[in-house]
Amino acid sequence: MNKCVFLDRDGVLNKDNPQYTYRVEAFEILPGVLEATRLLKAAGFRLVVVTNQSGIAQGIYTREQMEACHRYFQQVSGNSIDHFYFCPYHPSVTESLGRKPGTLMFEKAIARFSIDVSASWMVGDRGRDIVPARKLGIKTIQIGNEVEPENKADYQVDSLLEAAHRILRGD
Repeated sequence: MNKCVFLDRDGVLNKDNPQYTYRVEAFEILPGVLEATRLLKAAGFRLVVVTNQSGIAQGIYTREQMEACHRYFQQVSGNSIDHFYFCPYHPSVTESLGRKPGTLMFEKAIARFSIDVSASWMVGDRGRDIVPARKLGIKTIQIGNEVEPENKADYQVDSLLEAAHRILRGD
């Protein structure tokens, strides 16, 4: 069994943009993210991104544009992410069991990578990131404080680097 850190994308790896981040030139990796992924990989964690990308279903951007951003991240991070799971759907267009706060993206990763949920973490910046992890017994860390009170994570930090240090301490 493998230990894993599940990561939301926007607001965790890159600067969140309410108008969506889908152009490589606008994909701004947050400070400390590359160091955090390096530290977690060196400690033996699988790194799996689980991200809603509803702009695809809404016709705002294409899957290819999103994938270009993921390739860029992999290039600058030394291929630190084991897999990017994404849900392209939006409730205004079509429903999907894969969309967070659903657990399907997590479940796919758990099966594919033989993940031990009791040794794993989720790092997100919204309640929809925390809810599915909690349902599956995964420890949670939120970046920032914009999570609804009922969906607060086990820990709150200001950056992925701070989350990585907490994970590595085994708190």
